Amino acid sequence: MDKWECSICGYIYDPEIGDTDHDVKPGTPFEKLPEDWVCPICGAPKDQFVKQ
Repeated sequence: MDKWECSICGYIYDPEIGDTDHDVKPGTPFEKLPEDWVCPICGAPKDQFVKQ
């Protein structure tokens, strides 16, 4: 699965880890994140992320 980087703060969303701060389970691909999901570091929306 692809990793995605926040273009604002550099946070890397790794689908193998998920996002425990927002109850996103490990194994969740970026494309399956809820539309209202935001970067857990800076709050940027999904459209500010670029595929690594």
